[in-house]
Amino acid sequence: MPDVGRLVGVRHTETESRRRYGKPVVGLAGGVGAGKSTVAQIMADLGAGVISSDQLSHQEINAPDVKSQISGWWGKGVISEDGTVDRKQIATVVFADPLQRHRLESLLHPRIAVRRADRMADLDKQLKIKFIVIDSPLLYESDLDLECDVVIFVDADDAIRKDRSEKLRGWPEGELNRREKSQQPLDMKRARADYICKNNSNQADLRNQVERVVTQILADFGSI
Repeated sequence: MPDVGRLVGVRHTETESRRRYGKPVVGLAGGVGAGKSTVAQIMADLGAGVISSDQLSHQEINAPDVKSQISGWWGKGVISEDGTVDRKQIATVVFADPLQRHRLESLLHPRIAVRRADRMADLDKQLKIKFIVIDSPLLYESDLDLECDVVIFVDADDAIRKDRSEKLRGWPEGELNRREKSQQPLDMKRARADYICKNNSNQADLRNQVERVVTQILADFGSI
């Protein structure tokens, strides 16, 4: 993990003039299967208000006008029998063709940004919330790191991430690598983060790491 406070101080200086929120904003980055959602849940237990980009995307992709647009592009087969968007079918389309992925992102990302901003403003007003967390698989790709005071990179060995993605998500062999090729390199994300939490062993060890980092962040921003 980087020296505590060293990189935080750098990022705070760079973003201080454009901070819009009274509470620290923490971004979560990391590879598929690294455990960002687990870290986000631990942070929620520690007083964070968590904003999941995946959840916001799920809400927006099932909006009636978005579903109509998507089915117009790719056919009725991308809509499940229950009327919701079949995200597995969508993934098959967009991860096979970068142009289609950008097409979908251009439709969804502005809508998600509005939802995120509204949610952040709401969390900033809640006294029980100590800090705000943005959990996004595309934190750097979408420039969301620029909205964060601190970024934590959730790290895990490639073999462990591969095993998690295949067992927990049911992905076939090679799917993890195929999807990550559409994102920025993990080495770059790791190098740009302010903190690293390693998620190779057990929940207790991960929680201890997260608690240490959160304590330092809140101290640096005068929130404790």
